[in-house]
Amino acid sequence: MELIAEAGYDGVALTLDHHHHDPFAPDFGGRNAQLNRQLRELNLGLVIETGARYLLDARQKHEPTLLSPSLAGRQRRVEFLTRCLDICAACGSETVSFWAGVPQPSVAREQAWEWLLEGLHQVAAAAQERGVVASVEPEPGMLIETVDDFLRVRQAVPSLRLALDTGHLLVTQEREPAAAVHELAPLLGTVAIEDMRRGVHEHLPFGEGDMDVAAVLQALRAVRFRGLVCVELSRESHRAHLMIPEALRYLRQTERQLQSA
Repeated sequence: MELIAEAGYDGVALTLDHHHHDPFAPDFGGRNAQLNRQLRELNLGLVIETGARYLLDARQKHEPTLLSPSLAGRQRRVEFLTRCLDICAACGSETVSFWAGVPQPSVAREQAWEWLLEGLHQVAAAAQERGVVASVEPEPGMLIETVDDFLRVRQAVPSLRLALDTGHLLVTQEREPAAAVHELAPLLGTVAIEDMRRGVHEHLPFGEGDMDVAAVLQALRAVRFRGLVCVELSRESHRAHLMIPEALRYLRQTERQLQSA
């Protein structure tokens, strides 16, 4: 967070994990207050991310999910997301971003959708009780994979917002990223941007893929999106001290080019 603030960002997308504000560690309320103070001292906004790989199960990546065959597993995921919403409320976060999960081979797709909607209703109710925003992220390979999958879900749970990762649109090739920003502007809860190659789910530094970054930034400005636009480069963590400032330099240079065009 200090590196991000020093580089000049307006906020942080914080993935809750064993080493990043574990929501199951002791002194939950006290640690939330401490996080809130640090955010204020660094003048950072916050989006809460929930994609920790082994937080809930040390042996299975991303499990349990809202689609798990075990009722206890699905309840564990809802409990986790509810704690994330608590942190969102305590720290004034813009939203909690979360995904559906991957159906296990033994689970029929219709059953997975039933469990998903059951869990989403619980999460949406918890968000409304706390006065915060819950945003669903379409994720390649998961049950909610595309924007259209999200729109189907939102018909059943209309209070949910969209966590739009513009790179994922290049993977699924369902929509052009800039066009999606225009189309979905009223539904946006948060936006992520990075570079990515078409059809390949690999988050890349800017300039290494097929993303038209300028077009996305122009679209976000055109629709007057006021939330945080988060740079998702989790595979670059080992060189964060370099990539954090480099990504912002790239975005600022792109913005200057747009303004001078």
